[in-house]
Formats: sequence, C-alpha cells, structure tokens
Amino acid sequence: MIEITLVLEKKSGEPLYLQLYQYFKQEIQSGRIGYGVMLPPKRKLAQHLGVSQNTVETAYQQLLAEGYVESMPRKGIFVKEIQQDLIITPNIVSTTSKKVHKQESDSYLVDFSHGRIALEHFPYTIWRRLTIQSLYEEQSSFFLNGECLGEYPLRKEIAKYLYQSRGARCVPEQIIVGAGTQYLIGLLTMIIGRDAIFSMEEPGYHRTREAFKDQGVSLIPIPLDDDGISMKHLTNSHAQITYVTPSHQFPIGMVMPITRRMELLKWAEGNGRYIIEDDYDGEFRYKGKPIPSLQGLDPNDKVIYLGTFSKSLIPSIRINYMVLPQTLLQKYNDHFSLYKQTVSRLHQHTLWQFMKEGHWERHLNKMRTVYRKRQHTLISSIKRYLGGQATIIGDDSGLHILLRIQNAMSEKQLIESAKEFKVKVYPTSVYFQQAMTDKSPMILLGFGGLTESEIEQGIQLLKKAWKLR
Repeated sequence: MIEITLVLEKKSGEPLYLQLYQYFKQEIQSGRIGYGVMLPPKRKLAQHLGVSQNTVETAYQQLLAEGYVESMPRKGIFVKEIQQDLIITPNIVSTTSKKVHKQESDSYLVDFSHGRIALEHFPYTIWRRLTIQSLYEEQSSFFLNGECLGEYPLRKEIAKYLYQSRGARCVPEQIIVGAGTQYLIGLLTMIIGRDAIFSMEEPGYHRTREAFKDQGVSLIPIPLDDDGISMKHLTNSHAQITYVTPSHQFPIGMVMPITRRMELLKWAEGNGRYIIEDDYDGEFRYKGKPIPSLQGLDPNDKVIYLGTFSKSLIPSIRINYMVLPQTLLQKYNDHFSLYKQTVSRLHQHTLWQFMKEGHWERHLNKMRTVYRKRQHTLISSIKRYLGGQATIIGDDSGLHILLRIQNAMSEKQLIESAKEFKVKVYPTSVYFQQAMTDKSPMILLGFGGLTESEIEQGIQLLKKAWKLR
C-alpha cells in the first residue's frame, strides 16, 4: 500500500475531494502510482489527511467513474492499467484550450452557451490514433464514395448502442447517417412528402423549425403542458406528423413521462401519422431512471428516431443519424437512394473503431460525471447567489437550464445588463413561433463548456448585473 504525502489546501476554495482526486489522477498518469497498486482504505486515508470519509469516498468514486481504478470486493481499490493514449498531456489540453478561447469573443468573461461542451475531456490521442489506423487499413478506398446510408460497420454499432442504452429496436439497414439534424430533417420531409401537415413543440428548437419552413411544409406549433406536448392541442390540430424532444424538451427541459409517451404513441396509430423523436441530450440524465425511447416503446413502427454525437462527443465531426420505420425506409430506397452520403468516410470509420473498442462507452460515462458536477455547481450557485427572484426550470437532464427572473427587467434588458458585466446569456424568445405573453422572461444558461469556477463566477456577476437581493 502506498504512502500519501499530499497536503490539502482547506482554505483554497477548491473542494477537498477534488484536490484529492486530482492528486491521485496526476500520480497515476505520471506513473508514480503504478498499475496494480492498492489505494489506502478510505477510513485510514481520511484519518491521515484529517478529512471526512465522504471526502475520500467522493474522490475514489470519481477515479472509478473515469476508469483510473477498479474496486475488488473484500480486497480494496486498485490502480488499473492505463494506456498511454488515454492520457491527455498538459500540452494537448493547453493547445486545445487556446484554440477554443481564441474563437470566443474577448469581451466576455463567462459564456453560458448551450452549444459548448467540455472539449478538454475529449480523448484526442485515442481519436488521432484511430484516425491514422483507419487511413492505414483502408488506404485509397476512403477517397471514393461510400454507402449512401453510411458505413455499415458504424450503423451496426449505432444499432447496438441504441438497443442497449435507449431500448430502441432497429437493424443497421434502417439507419441513415447524415451531417446534421437539419440535413436529415430536410431529407425526411421529402420522404414523407411536403403535402403532409407537420407540427412541433411550442417552444421548440428554432433550427429545426427553420429546416421545416425551408422545405415549405405546413408547420403547426403545439403548446406544452407539464408533461410535454399537449395531447389535446395536438389532436385538435389535424397534424399528421409531430416533432418532439421527449428526453429533454428543448428549451423548457422537462422529461416526458411514460404516460404521455403512451398517449402520443396511441395518437400515432392514426392513418398517415408519424412521430419524429429527436433524442436531444438523451445521454445526460441526472434524476430518476432513464425512460425508454418512444421508438423502443412503439409496437406499430410509427416513430422516426433522430440522434447525434455532437453533444456527447465533438460537434465538428457532424455525425447525426436517423432511424426510419420500415414503411418510410421503402420510400427512401425507391426514390432517394441516389443521394450521396454527406459525412466523411474517414470520420465514420474512426467513430466505428472508437465505439467498437469501448472508448465511446467509457467517454460517455466520464462525461456524465463531469456534467453532473457542473450542473450541481450551477444550481447550488443560483440558489446561493440569486435567491428567490430566480426560478430554475428543467434541471432533470441535459446541458442547459432555464432561469425565470423576476426583477421587472425584460429579456433584452437581462441580456444587455449581463453583457455589461462580461457575461453572455441567451434568450428563449427565439424558440417560440408565436409571440411570448409571459411577463417574467426566461434566460437560457448552458454549462457544458464551463469549468465549475467559471460557472460560480458567472452567477456571482449575474447577481450584480441583475441587481438581485
């Protein structure tokens, strides 16, 4: 068993468990604590450092979640064998951070963008190795056009992942890979037919709404109730197609309960009706047990499933996918199979290897822990600094929350006053097709791309900007 010489800075402001976790992580990465070494028992280490057992337990749980150690029943916690590729060196992190921050405006200290993610945790070295390996294995074939649906090995891995994680049932032949949700929405409207009556949640994702409008389809906004899209309004709308985000409604954030999901599937039994299920932020849930996807619950093949790797991996690879019901798949094969694939074959092959070797699952588990901590910091900071004038909306899952602010400021005034304190926050009015009537505006705060200290700093500045008591 190793001897720990760490001195914790109890007045630094950084949580003790985080200091302890970072110490072990650095020692393991550097090789100073090697493979197979047993970490000290929690009780003994807590006594040695003068901290609570909960502090040690939390640090160990973080190491377990990120795969640095493993727990052996009745034996202890031991360091796992760490591949060099799993280690992100300081140079790589700093180079990446510089690139990210260079793209951001220097006028903001904190940017609560919902589109940013924790790029510093992306396994760059693994991705680079798999990219080079893919080029070596396939050589010149990558410079030719691939399958119109997408590379078969990747679609096979996606089908397996969807069944295991979301309960979705499909075969690789049902999956179409595409560069972005907007591209897939455009393709889908052509498959279904532009003469169909479409609908979507109100409020809803504005880029999807514009994609529908660009196709020239009739689009009806359907209001929400506490459980998601209103079944009363949907039934009365005469819509044939409806677009929903049941895992984390965008932007309000509620998770659609199983009862509403079954009601929606019952509605879809009608002739010519389909549900478009955008599983937005479905990987990141912080409360309760995950509910199976609509596609997995559907006995009648009436759900079109949309998924993406943008939030859980990196946005720039632009790999999204769509699972078509058999009836629509036949229409695609008959009329649209001449459309060429829009995603790089190299990126597809690299992602397939990444998933096949288990890196995807490990990365996802790690990011769930990272984002859960960041969300906790955001919520606790709001409660601590903003008080009763700020109401949190939609904190069950995802990488953003909404704040309803009651200080007599308009949405525009809230954004402008935050800007004066060099904090960027985002409007929610853009997500409404019809004008908002609520007197208390809602502001969107994303947290995926911010550190915990940046989150707390941002909320402290918002307290001053919005003059909250």
